[in-house]
Amino acid sequence: MATAMPWKARVLTLYPAMFPGPLGQSLAGRALSEGRWSLAVVDIRDFARDKHRTVDDTPCGGGPGMVMRPDVLAAAIDETVAAAQAEDPAVAQQPLIYFSPRGRRLDQALVHEVKAAGGATLLCGRFEGVDERLLDARPIVEVSLGDFVLSGGEIAAYALIDAVVRLLPGVMGAEESGTEESFADGLLEYPQYTRPQVWEDRAVPEVLLSGHHEKIAAWRRDQAEKITAARRPDLWESYRRRKPAGKN
Repeated sequence: MATAMPWKARVLTLYPAMFPGPLGQSLAGRALSEGRWSLAVVDIRDFARDKHRTVDDTPCGGGPGMVMRPDVLAAAIDETVAAAQAEDPAVAQQPLIYFSPRGRRLDQALVHEVKAAGGATLLCGRFEGVDERLLDARPIVEVSLGDFVLSGGEIAAYALIDAVVRLLPGVMGAEESGTEESFADGLLEYPQYTRPQVWEDRAVPEVLLSGHHEKIAAWRRDQAEKITAARRPDLWESYRRRKPAGKN
């Protein structure tokens, strides 16, 4: 019987020494050492066309900063994907992601999509970004970590990879850990408590000590709904539209 290939991240970056970085620690690091996922890091400068390994140039039309060259990036993408596809034909169906503030917002639904694809090729930009022609010429999906600007895509790549890896089978200690948390069902997570039972005159809610699983589940759902409504009205409205009529 053929063994399923582990989920694989292929990262194209100007700073390969940044990887695995934090992904080599904790849950992701242990899963990496166990072969539950794999990481290939590609130095974009290896595809430069001159002795100075130049990967950027001045923006056409003027302006500050530098822009990453489409010819260099296309060579890096094409060779990386072709080599990976030679080992696993399924790579042809896996997403090619470029981290950009104007991209699709990274959320749990997208994380599940990337996980289900079996892997992804992640392009980490730098400077003022990449030549627009590259985005037109290759099937690139732009993804944003949020409405702010980072120095490069590497930190965004950490976030996406970590979010995917923790969902892989065997990575988290309890299988339900991945389902009972923020965004799993469109809500923020309910409050969590542990010992001591009373701390600084603050007690753990009695219902959580009752042993009554149905009451605990109902309390947690109620808390999750209240927190979501108060802190993330956008999520709350989306949840309300999907919630079956009459369901408490």
